Amino acid sequence: MKRFLYVTFILIAATVLLAACGGDKKETEKDTGSNNEEDSKDALQVVTSFTTIEDMVHQIAGDQVDVYNLVPTGTDPHEYEPLPEDIKHATDADILFMNGMNLEGGEDGWFYKMVDSVNQDHDKVFELNEGVEPKYIGGEDGIEEEVNPHSFLDPQVGITMATNLRDALIEVDPDNKDVYEENAAEYLERLEDLDTEYEDKIGEIPEEDRILVTSERAFQYMTEHYGLREAYVWEVDTEELGTPEQIKTLVDTLKEEQPPVLFLESNVDSRPLETVSSESGIDIYEEHIYSDEIGKKGDKVDTYVKLLQHNIDIIYDGLKGE
Repeated sequence: MKRFLYVTFILIAATVLLAACGGDKKETEKDTGSNNEEDSKDALQVVTSFTTIEDMVHQIAGDQVDVYNLVPTGTDPHEYEPLPEDIKHATDADILFMNGMNLEGGEDGWFYKMVDSVNQDHDKVFELNEGVEPKYIGGEDGIEEEVNPHSFLDPQVGITMATNLRDALIEVDPDNKDVYEENAAEYLERLEDLDTEYEDKIGEIPEEDRILVTSERAFQYMTEHYGLREAYVWEVDTEELGTPEQIKTLVDTLKEEQPPVLFLESNVDSRPLETVSSESGIDIYEEHIYSDEIGKKGDKVDTYVKLLQHNIDIIYDGLKGE
């Protein structure tokens, strides 16, 4: 009997001890989760309008911020419709970055409507193209002139955007100024190297071959800056792209210019340029160039720097005949 009572006592004590340990462990896990949540709340909450800016923030801000991007890869940033989750993040944001230059629809576009709908302070919104001289498209055949939003395809504009982004982060989060400055210095150096590479490579292309022929007039900033002529199927995005008239106009131009190749963008319908190629006898280069967005994570071109590098490599190889 005494032996039975002794064993029973030991079993009860062990059960109590295990329960206590289990309780401690559960409490510890709860505390850890709470700390992680607190760390996330302490990080600067950043909202970006599209993928290129999202990548810039990651490069310059690193782990100091939580980034939420609005327009995903493969979605038109001009006519985007914010989702309920977008509204939530916009409401809680400490800082919001947009391209400007009419990419998000301008002052009456979807981005500012979203900002106003959640009563966000406009002082928290930063247009990264501030200080960039806009270039215009349209203006003929009754079409009202509008700003070309594709400024970021020019590395020099990228330098301005990265500088503006760095300064905005420091303004809103001065405690991490050193981190932003250090990361931005490395990033800006890479963009400056690309600027030089664009100048050097385009300078090596024979004068008569310095013409970039694409589907859309997205490369206006880049071509004017580095001395390329440009030709395209359509200038302004409309419901009708690649019309017979647009194709005929480009084919007539190509008969005079005789470019080495045509370039197809990664995000457009290939059929109009294929028709141009067939009617002009000029081949489309085997690899796409990028005009609106970076690829998804893990893709060949999944950062802004990779986009710029890819484009100049393809343009140089195509026009130089490498």
